[in-house]
Formats: sequence, C-alpha cells, structure tokens
Amino acid sequence: MSEAEAVTDEEPGIARDLTAFQQNILVILSEEAMYGLAIKRELEEFYGTEVNHGRLYPNLDDLVELGLVEKSELDKRTNQYALTEKGHEAVLDTLEWTLSRYVTDESRADEVREIVDEQN
Repeated sequence: MSEAEAVTDEEPGIARDLTAFQQNILVILSEEAMYGLAIKRELEEFYGTEVNHGRLYPNLDDLVELGLVEKSELDKRTNQYALTEKGHEAVLDTLEWTLSRYVTDESRADEVREIVDEQN
C-alpha cells in the first residue's frame, strides 16, 4: 500500500507529516493555481537561493500523490498545480497548530481563529 492509499480523509493532521518545503509549496498554492516555474520562483524568493528542479518536482509529485495538490496540463510542456480541498485543510491545520503554539493571549487567539474561520 502506498503512503497516499494509507492516508484517509478522516485522518487529522496530514500536514504534520510534511516537510517544511512541502508545507511552503502548499502555502504558495493557497493563493492561486500556478505552473511549476512560478512555484519555483516564489520558493526562491522565500529562501533567497536557487531551488533545484530535482527538489521541486518530486515534492510536487508527492503532494499530488497525497491528494493535497491537483496537477493538470496547461499545454504540452507546462503543468499547472492547484491546491485541493484536502490541501487547503492541511494549510489551515498547520496554521491553527502554529498559532496555538505562539499565541498565548486567549483573546488574541480567538481573533486569529475568527480570521482563519472566515477563510473557510
């Protein structure tokens, strides 16, 4: 059984098993669907260094296999990647967990949760 088959829709916290690099890809795709080189440029801007194709595309393929990203063909040479609903939930799960660790003022935490809920 592949890792993608082992993951069910009911399994909470799939994002917690992803690498930071994979989580960053999901965050980038949460804004809009993009083709591979556009994702690469966004990551390079974030990291301040070149992102190798050999790192990017296997990670995109893993995210597709996990059902977090959908891959479609724009033309014969270009694939587009879009966040699935499951991918969107993974981004929100990571954000919620991160905020719960760093936001200690309960009223501020409630404000942040409201903002996250509005995005759903």
